[in-house]
Order: sequence, then structure tokens, then C-alpha cells
Amino acid sequence: MASEITYAEVKFKNAPPAAVVKVPPETKKHEHRSQKYPPWLPWLISLLLLLVCIALVAALFVTPASHSDDQPTALQQKFTEWRCVSAVPQGRGKDWTCCPKGWRRFQQSCYYVSNDSMSWQESKQNCTGMGSQLVVINSMAEQEFLSKDLQKSSKGQNYYIGLVAQKVGQWRWVDQTPLNETAAFWRRGEPSNVTDEPCVVIYKLLGTPNWNDVPCTNHYRICEAAAVTV
Repeated sequence: MASEITYAEVKFKNAPPAAVVKVPPETKKHEHRSQKYPPWLPWLISLLLLLVCIALVAALFVTPASHSDDQPTALQQKFTEWRCVSAVPQGRGKDWTCCPKGWRRFQQSCYYVSNDSMSWQESKQNCTGMGSQLVVINSMAEQEFLSKDLQKSSKGQNYYIGLVAQKVGQWRWVDQTPLNETAAFWRRGEPSNVTDEPCVVIYKLLGTPNWNDVPCTNHYRICEAAAVTV
């Protein structure tokens, strides 16, 4: 039987047609031998693929403190004990909404109802120091939640919210948004709109509506922060 012959053709510009080069059979056989893989190579590849799969599964199930790569929020830096509730049916994911221990949760926010009283400015600083702010009320649902929750408190009757008048009658929240009059919950006859009552409290014994403008002296407070999702 005739031996196999391998041909290599090389073309150069402006050169005569290349000659056909015959490769000796011994060289061909040597090339076949050099292309053989060691018997353990498939096992090594399988092992590497297995390790990659394990790494991917670990990346999916090891949940970071939040869904983003951002630094922890100020609230997360201040507290170490948390209470979490699942945002999805059990067994379908690890989407949890968390608030610091002792805070109340409503929708995507956490609320702290104080046990001590301070001036409005001190209350604002105290909330900020905990990674939160005096509460900003945006809806009837939020107002009703807070009013109902305050009924559980055994402390004072007036609780500061984050609403203040820079000038008489010009109400603005601590996050610098103006008051939306469609989401304002003043008591009948309020606000008084006088110079010496620029701060606002929720009066807990009246239900809704129950806002009252008052002098910025010592009262209890409600702080609010965005809930942490993990």
C-alpha cells in the first residue's frame, strides 16, 4: 500500500509557482504521535468545569448586604442587630427587607419612635446621627400607619416630623421638598401660621388628621430611613 504524502504549498509575490514538497512518511507519523493528548487531560478539564460551576453557584447564593456594590448605608453602619421579613414567597429567593431592631417597618421604610424628648433642631441632628432623618410623610397610607403605631407608645403626646416653616406659611420638609397640600394632615384650625410656631408635630391622641404647628421646644420625634434589602 502506498504511503501517505502531505503537500505544503507556499506562494510568494512575483515568484514562480512553488514546488511541491513531499513529506517523508516518518515525519507524518511523528506528527500524529505529537498530537495525541495524555489520557488524564479530559479528567482535568472536567474538574476545572466542576470548579467553575461551584464558583457560579456560590456567587448566586452568597448574598451581599445589598443588591449593589455600593458602600453600606449610614443606617447599616450604625446598627448591628436587624429584623428582616421576606419580600417573596418562601423558597423562591432571598429578597429580604430589613430594619434595625426596635424600629418599625412600613413598605420600604423604617421608623424610629423616640423614648426621649428634644428640641426640633436636636431631634433633626439625632435622626441624622443614626443614618436617618425626621420623617417625611408622603401619603395617607403612611400617615395612617404612623398615627396607629403611635397609639402603642406610652410616652408623650407630640412627636416631631420633618416639616418646618422657613418663613410663616412656607412649609418645607427636611429633604428640601415643599409640602404637598394634597398630602397634608393638619388638625382642624391648624396650622396657626404664626412666627413662634415654625415646627410640626403629630398629636397622637387625635388619629388622622393630627398635625399641629408648635414652638420648636422639647418633644418626642419620629425618624425615618430607607429599609435595607438583602
